[in-house]
Amino acid sequence: MKTIKVLVVDDSLLFREVLQKGLQSFDDIEIIGTAIDPFQAKEKIIKLKPDVITLDVEMPRMDGIKFLSKLLPQYPVPVIVVSSLKESVFEAMDAGAIDFIPKPEEQDVEQSPFLRELVEKIRVASKVKLALRRTAGETIDLQVEGFKGVVDPTSIIAIGASTGGTEAIYSLITKYNSNMPGIVIVQHMPAGFTELYAQRLNSASQINVKEAVDGDKVEPGKAFIAPGDKHMKIINSGMGYIIRLDNSQKVCGHRPSVDVLFSSVAESAKEKGIGVILTGMGNDGAAGLKRMRDFGGYTIGQDERSSVVYGMPMAAYLMGAVMVQLPLYRIPDEILRKLSQG
Repeated sequence: MKTIKVLVVDDSLLFREVLQKGLQSFDDIEIIGTAIDPFQAKEKIIKLKPDVITLDVEMPRMDGIKFLSKLLPQYPVPVIVVSSLKESVFEAMDAGAIDFIPKPEEQDVEQSPFLRELVEKIRVASKVKLALRRTAGETIDLQVEGFKGVVDPTSIIAIGASTGGTEAIYSLITKYNSNMPGIVIVQHMPAGFTELYAQRLNSASQINVKEAVDGDKVEPGKAFIAPGDKHMKIINSGMGYIIRLDNSQKVCGHRPSVDVLFSSVAESAKEKGIGVILTGMGNDGAAGLKRMRDFGGYTIGQDERSSVVYGMPMAAYLMGAVMVQLPLYRIPDEILRKLSQG
């Protein structure tokens, strides 16, 4: 069996040792080295050629974000950020990291779900084609003015994503002006990070973006991010769409789940719903998107070339849930085209 070669970069000796011991208990993971700072890491990357790097952002001599911006153009290696600094995570994603996971206390590494979740992220990251990721990213800077007609308050746009989704969603939301139907979003993300992500989107967008609260009303010009560890559903109250949050069992291994959101939009909005499934590992969202299509909604899937991980969009496409499959940079205009048709 081919193993995934991992380089662990962290300035804490204890955390490096605990992480190394924990990861090596998985048969498909091989720790080929550790590094205490970016300078040592660069030497080991050149020498050892890892498949995946785990990286703390707070380190001596050079922080992880500067390291990413300098490293990846020369040595395109998938990087997973392991950090307790919430504010820095999205900067690291901007700089090219594939994914992130909150850093636990050293004594909690083996007792918590952290290790299992990190291994899954490493497995996903090892399959990412960074060259394609950059090509996709360089083609999404087109400007979209937004919907020019009268917004139908019964229209609603639902978006779901996982690995690579933070930047994909950013590229969609920041293209639009406030003259858009209400938007509801599930991005697989831990609790505590979704509020920061919503704030980041809000500061860069003409749309009002916030972390959803139970009872929020979905209105034109507003976008709502499902909170980490809570499912988000849309209910048609007869006077508009209302958001409902709950802590029920995980669906497809996730809470929030894209399937839960899409299924609720299918039932509440029917032909007025537009569903968009973006980059991510696994099949969450495929069944819900199929339900949207069956109820008369319009469904869009991101194509393989522009996806960081072509998992969720592929599952939806193979299930017959996707009506049109497009590169990321074409999706904003496709949504506008559909809206203009009524």
